[in-house]
Amino acid sequence: MQQMSAETMKRLEARRQALLGAQPQPQKQTRNDPAPSRWAYRFQRLMLTPLFRSLLKVGLPMGAAFLGGTLYFSDQDNRDALRLWVADVRNEIHSRPEFMVKLMAIDGAGESVSEDIREILPIDFPVSSFDLNLDEMRQTIAELPAVKDVSIRVRPGGLLQVDVTERVPVILWRNDDGLALLDEHGYYVGQAELRNSHATLPLIAGEGADLAVPEALQLIAALGPLGPRTRGVVRMGARRWDVVLDRGQRILLPEDGAVQALERVIALHQAQDVMARDLAHVDVRLGSRPTIRMNQAAVEQWWRINKIGFED
Repeated sequence: MQQMSAETMKRLEARRQALLGAQPQPQKQTRNDPAPSRWAYRFQRLMLTPLFRSLLKVGLPMGAAFLGGTLYFSDQDNRDALRLWVADVRNEIHSRPEFMVKLMAIDGAGESVSEDIREILPIDFPVSSFDLNLDEMRQTIAELPAVKDVSIRVRPGGLLQVDVTERVPVILWRNDDGLALLDEHGYYVGQAELRNSHATLPLIAGEGADLAVPEALQLIAALGPLGPRTRGVVRMGARRWDVVLDRGQRILLPEDGAVQALERVIALHQAQDVMARDLAHVDVRLGSRPTIRMNQAAVEQWWRINKIGFED
């Protein structure tokens, strides 16, 4: 009975162990470690660096885009396709109606100057405003002798506006090539075919006269009562002036202080009517010793008068 009990107990124990082995064993609960791994720690430290963040957010995408673009455009067909697309887009924009210039208007210029401007700017209208180099066009027009200043702009409505300020001729210069029109600064304006066509303009002549136009204008303005008798002002030796009057008379002026010397001659004329006498010229080149030269007929008459006086 005891043996059976022992055997029974063994069977029961074996059965119990089998039952216990089939049941899932309770898992041992482990506690999570809050500390990051070594690589995670290093990455977090790098993310705290501004340079690394910039490289990661900006440099990496740009590098990838550059690499992709380099690989794409390494093919000649792709490059040609891109150039063709850009040209088509640009032509489409340039040819839009709001960018087209249809007419050119010139204000402030005479008929001859306007014709010259249209000749040197052979623009085939209509043309896109993007194809017009306004600075180059302005420089081209400014090279015309008769143009003092010029401005160019594209006005709304497709109008190319050219505003010109012409040089105003104030004096005639007689040179080897004929008669030239000059402005108040001595700049060339144009040629004059006939003196009578510009009868109101004073006349200058001589080598270097065009380089001293302001002084010549001062002399002409100071002539006063001798103005109607003046035929012109001649530059002598490119350094001084002679005032040429009718009847072949001349006033020889000094190199320095020419206007003041002329004013003294005019004052003498007003006081003693000197220039109404039969004189060839009045020489005031030496301010301390002005001299006069009489004509041959006046000299003979003077000797004849003196001879009669001696005989009496």
